[in-house]
Amino acid sequence: MPFSLLLAAAFAFTDANAEAAYAYASELVENCTPRDAGSVRGKRAANWILDKASSAGLEVRRDAFTADTPDGRKWMTNLVAEFKVRQDADWVVLVSHYDTKPRTGCPGANDGASTTGLLIALGEALQNWRGAKPPQCNLMFVWTDGEECMYAYTDSDGFWGAKHAAQSLKRRNLKIKAVIGLDMLGDADLGIAMPENSDAALMDKVEAAAKRCQVEVKRMDGKVKDDHAQFAALGYPAVDLIDFEYPYWHTPADTIDHISKDSLKTSGTLVVELLSDLLQ
Repeated sequence: MPFSLLLAAAFAFTDANAEAAYAYASELVENCTPRDAGSVRGKRAANWILDKASSAGLEVRRDAFTADTPDGRKWMTNLVAEFKVRQDADWVVLVSHYDTKPRTGCPGANDGASTTGLLIALGEALQNWRGAKPPQCNLMFVWTDGEECMYAYTDSDGFWGAKHAAQSLKRRNLKIKAVIGLDMLGDADLGIAMPENSDAALMDKVEAAAKRCQVEVKRMDGKVKDDHAQFAALGYPAVDLIDFEYPYWHTPADTIDHISKDSLKTSGTLVVELLSDLLQ
């Protein structure tokens, strides 16, 4: 069904959507750990996302590229799904990485898998959005590879998928209304925050959406190096939604028991409420 017919009398991210997001995250961790960028299991994870998102009704394409890393040149793969209203419409872009941090033994249940599953579940939720008022913007989902650095986050280590995706938008000369980064939003002890290197107007919109759906969101003191910043560097308005107070970050303890369906329901509800504003 064309995206112009997928809308919304009332936007909703249901309990069933949250359960699906959790199930996707669990399955990704179980079947594709580790999934370091440029590795065989990383490629397996890309195939898994393509299969699951396609089965959920999304039209997904691979965007393969090479990246020069401290460990040499590596093949990486972004996955992209597009929902078009019109060719000349503005775009809203949702971004989540799926890779794991090398050399840490980290399964990435929250750091990568949670929002990978959330994006797939959001795509499923789109199938149930019906109504008389069509969206006015196109929507893009991007699952990025190579967000995690090999050694330390620098201009030449980490965020390869986001850099490639942002450059692709530039090459296509797309009009970008907003880029929304999603990261570590399944934490069972959820605390959604926006780093100060997010776009000010988008932070206002997030806060308004959070108030409408009664979700707590705070502004962080300090910047966060994350995928959203790679889009901002090319001039696109971008905001990061992240739970950065996660004690298991980049450790072997980032396991599925530290994320929850309730947290994914909260995060999904916030994203859907934000989209109800941005897509109009």
